[in-house]
Amino acid sequence: MIRPATESDLPALLELEQALFGVDAWSAEQLRQELDGPSRRFLVTDELSGYVVTMSVGDVVDLLRLAVHPQTRREGIASRLLEAALEDTHEASRMLLEVSVTNTDAVAFYVARQFTVIDVRPHYYRDGSEALVMCRWLPAANRPEPAPFPRVRGRHA
Repeated sequence: MIRPATESDLPALLELEQALFGVDAWSAEQLRQELDGPSRRFLVTDELSGYVVTMSVGDVVDLLRLAVHPQTRREGIASRLLEAALEDTHEASRMLLEVSVTNTDAVAFYVARQFTVIDVRPHYYRDGSEALVMCRWLPAANRPEPAPFPRVRGRHA
C-alpha cells in the first residue's frame, strides 16, 4: 500500500536515502522540508521500502525522487510509486525529471514509461556525470492540436 509520508517515517527514509544516494543524499532537514513543503507530494510504501517525491509548479510536476530499496527492486514497487505520483497530476501537462546518464536501469525504466530525453545537463552530479532531463506528457495536457500545413496554391502561368 502507498500512503503519504509522515514525520515518524523520516528516520527510516533518511537511512534509505543515504544508502541509495551517498554523497548526493538529502539530509534529514531536506527530507523534512520535502515532507512539509508547499506543492510537494511525498509518498511511501507501508514497509518503507520505497518512496516518491514530487513538486508541482504551474502545469509542471517535477519528479524529485523515486527510490526503492535494492533488496525489493524488480518487484514493481517503483512502477506503483510512479503511478501513485501520476494520479494527482490532473492540472499538469507534463512531468519532468533528471536522472544520471550512468543510471542505465533508471533511464530504461523511465523510457519504458513514456519519458523522453529533452535535454542534457553536463557535470550535473557530484561525480561529474551528466543528467538527462526527461519529460512525459500527461493525459490531462491541454496541448493544442498542431495546425495543418497550409495548402499552397500553384501559380498559373
